[in-house]
Amino acid sequence: MARIGEASSPVGTRDALARARMRASLVPDLLIEARRVVNTVIGGWHGRRKRGIGENFWQFRPYVDGESQSAIDWRRSARDDHTYVRDREWEAAHTVWLWADPSASMLYKSTTASVSKESRALVITLALAELLSRSGERIAWPGLTDPFTARNGAERIAAHLSHAPGLPARPDLTAIRRFSDIVIASDFLDPVEETQEWLDVLARHGVRAHLIEIADPAEESFPYAGRTEFTDPETGDKLTAGRAEMLSEDYQRLYSARRHELAAWCKRLGWSYTVNHTDRLASDALVRIHMALTADGGYASGVRA
Repeated sequence: MARIGEASSPVGTRDALARARMRASLVPDLLIEARRVVNTVIGGWHGRRKRGIGENFWQFRPYVDGESQSAIDWRRSARDDHTYVRDREWEAAHTVWLWADPSASMLYKSTTASVSKESRALVITLALAELLSRSGERIAWPGLTDPFTARNGAERIAAHLSHAPGLPARPDLTAIRRFSDIVIASDFLDPVEETQEWLDVLARHGVRAHLIEIADPAEESFPYAGRTEFTDPETGDKLTAGRAEMLSEDYQRLYSARRHELAAWCKRLGWSYTVNHTDRLASDALVRIHMALTADGGYASGVRA
């Protein structure tokens, strides 16, 4: 046993192949759960609806002098003293990249949570794949697939995840280009500077990002007391505290500061930042991301619990 307050040497890390096999075995069940979540939000979901070239009706709006009179809807205009134009809906497909953090810290699940952070992140991303595919959008997973359009997009993503021998802790994002969106589900527990450095390429390429912080309730409340041994899931380092409750105030302050600094950075870039707790519904995050993806004049911003 390590001495009180002393970090011990790293222990054996989790076998990557074993983790890959475990994830592969879970993906089919998570896909089913993702579809169940989709069924709870699909009624209010639509694609990136906006005025443009297409066949479907979008809206009636007042006629503006100088516009072609061929666009006037005379039947609607005959109902009152105003002249109206019938707009059609823009139908160009949009590319949305999806990524769920596969790192070891995502395996954490406290007794107050219903699922692990990894399971929640995968359910949210697979649910988004299902919803976006139904809307006719192109979807992709960095380092795993190229952008594609298919009604069974979530199933295809799940198949790729099941057969992937190993997923990088952080994928290369340089291939993602302007006018795309990317949804990233992670616990974002790395130092903020490292996260910003990794995502900076998206800002430079004009990509709109939507960060979903997956949080276990115990990570916020720090409900530990007495002699407690903490283990870093990434390195295996251990820290034994004689009175863990003495660490609570400093821990919560640092935990909160990390979140708010990252959220403020996203807000300055016009990105969205959402927090989803593993003791709450996954559909909460989908509603927030839906609002952010369909925003035209600006992006949803700030921390959304």
